[in-house]
Amino acid sequence: MLHELITIWMGWVVDWGYWGVVLLMAMESSILPVPSEVVVPPAAILAALPNAEMTFWGVVLAGTIGSYLGSVVMYVCALWVGRPFIYRFGKYFFMPRHKVETAEAFMRKYSTAGIFFSRFLPVIRHLISIPAGMARVNFGMFSLTTITGSAIWCWVLAWFGDKVGREHPGILDSPEALIDAVKSESHLIVAGVLLLAVLYALMKYLTREKKETKAE
Repeated sequence: MLHELITIWMGWVVDWGYWGVVLLMAMESSILPVPSEVVVPPAAILAALPNAEMTFWGVVLAGTIGSYLGSVVMYVCALWVGRPFIYRFGKYFFMPRHKVETAEAFMRKYSTAGIFFSRFLPVIRHLISIPAGMARVNFGMFSLTTITGSAIWCWVLAWFGDKVGREHPGILDSPEALIDAVKSESHLIVAGVLLLAVLYALMKYLTREKKETKAE
């Protein structure tokens, strides 16, 4: 089943080009479990082919636009329906309560910077727009952090896709192999983001502690 879905999604990228990237990345940033590893990397591989209709930076832009659109939809929905509805019925829409609570805790800990950091992290990046909407985070700040984080992540995926495609010609014929290759290459990126997030949280804690000391 999953293999068939991945094959279909990659087919959209091949057949629809930029529009396929926008649609799939919008889905990836919503409640639909579309892995970005089967969207941007294949598009970057195709963009590197001779006489390609897409370009590397066009793929990055399309991915960023799609990610932002999907995130805005989730933000607005969460803003409208509220926390009680999501906690009660989210499990029917691929949003079990424990995952939403994890995303909430992440955003509370890192504030709006958590929206930026989340764009690089599995699971959390799919759900972070929901607690942002429930908490009524300033839409301008939400948009800025989402667009910036999404753009960087799409560039990372496109870079890895181009790299993997050059090292393994014909990898598009094996969706699972492509996902495994990109994930193995991107582990260092994820680890780096987690380290930055921890350092950011530590900086906030130390700064707050210093302010409280001065206030006394």
